[in-house]
Amino acid sequence: MASCSWVSTPELILSLLSILLLYLYRRYHNRHELLVNYPLIGMLPTLLSNVHRIHDWGTDLIRASGWSFMFKGPWFSSMDFLATCDPANINHIYNTNFINFPKGEEFSEIFDVLGAGIFNSDGESWRLQRKKAHGLIAHHDFRVFLIKSTSAKVYSEFIPLLQRLAGREEVVDLQDLFLRFTFDATCQLVFGVNPRSLSPDFPTIHFSKAMDDAMSAIFLRHTVPWWKLMRWLDVGEEKRLTRARKVMDRFIAQAIEKKRESCGNGDGDLLASYIEDTRSMDVQEANQMLRDTTMNLMLAGRDTTAAALTWFFWLLSKNKEVEEKILEELKQYSLEKKEAISNEELGKLVYLHAALCESLRLYPPVPVEHKGVVKEELLPGGDKVRPGLKILIFTYAMGRMKGVWGEDCMEFKPERWISEKGRLRHEPSFKFLSFNCGPRTCLGKEVAFVQMKAVVAAIISRFHVHVVEGHIVEPKLSIILHMKNGLLVKIRERSIN
Repeated sequence: MASCSWVSTPELILSLLSILLLYLYRRYHNRHELLVNYPLIGMLPTLLSNVHRIHDWGTDLIRASGWSFMFKGPWFSSMDFLATCDPANINHIYNTNFINFPKGEEFSEIFDVLGAGIFNSDGESWRLQRKKAHGLIAHHDFRVFLIKSTSAKVYSEFIPLLQRLAGREEVVDLQDLFLRFTFDATCQLVFGVNPRSLSPDFPTIHFSKAMDDAMSAIFLRHTVPWWKLMRWLDVGEEKRLTRARKVMDRFIAQAIEKKRESCGNGDGDLLASYIEDTRSMDVQEANQMLRDTTMNLMLAGRDTTAAALTWFFWLLSKNKEVEEKILEELKQYSLEKKEAISNEELGKLVYLHAALCESLRLYPPVPVEHKGVVKEELLPGGDKVRPGLKILIFTYAMGRMKGVWGEDCMEFKPERWISEKGRLRHEPSFKFLSFNCGPRTCLGKEVAFVQMKAVVAAIISRFHVHVVEGHIVEPKLSIILHMKNGLLVKIRERSIN
């Protein structure tokens, strides 16, 4: 009994500390201020009391502050950060003086589960990884494999599953279905294997659960100054992260071993190419490199695309006129009845592409970006930054700024992305950050659009998707903008005239 009590003590102490901070916040907070800087503990109580609505709270603060605000953490922490969505600052950070704003050591420590992969790397390591990844993703063979595997996944597995669900008129979590789809699709592209998580019995996918736990824990590392103590004590979210990492490492290690046993052969998957590059390396070093590389690819492919699709269908449920215009476009090119769509045909879907961009503007899969500082300087917006200070770029807030997107910035209007000539309108990436910006622009952007457009075209042309009345939609506390309660829907087959 004594040992049981002792194990729970660290978590109890941390809980009491959190309660104390919240008490101080409620006792002394000036309700006319959005952000209060207390002695010693800084602005932490305000942050903790708003963490449940962190993205909207951050948006409110930026609106009130005029593009940027400085957050002061407790004196004993390294939580100070500049939050900004100033386009001039972002262009400077991501483009003009890119070299002064790396991810940095603190980013690598917070995101340690990603190892030395491309998301955590800077300098020469990042350049080499990006060059390799770009060569693989841009290769003709991979493009062919992408279209082939995506079509097979959509039309042979996903659509038949939705047809069965429509026949039963059951309530289903569309977010879960998209996460299963993108997990399978990403495993196919990265490892050359199909886990078949879209099977009718909905098998438990331990890797996916572990990835979700990891992203939630990493989010809390941005909001809790004592997360390193929690990691040392192995309690709370840090304990879940440790377990999650073991699950993900085991899954990836098995995939690498199976690929090696097949002599690295593949139909165009990325792992086969990476294994070829490690032939001359020490086995342990090679395994670590392959682990870190594939972990980064799995995060990029599974979570972001699933989140984007989920928010897109929620927005469609509230904007039926947009859905009708997408249907008209599919009919215009005789694509509503097709069992497979080519890359060329997907490229014709201008309005669908615009609608996806508009959804990504309002609900970017990665709502906050993180940058470090090498040398002190004054940003174009007038903010001074120094080494040791984090810069958080609020991409979620960016899509809600009237100064960037106009008075109608809160409206879902795909038309803002279409020119008078009916072509896609280009918007600078420093104001549309869903695929990052500058030298770190997302290499998988076209992969994501192929998958999203194929899924949306196939679903909309065959089904009505109705969000369950009264279902509460709100963001989950995670690095990725998932929905906290999923997206509960009923699916009904659409009659095609």
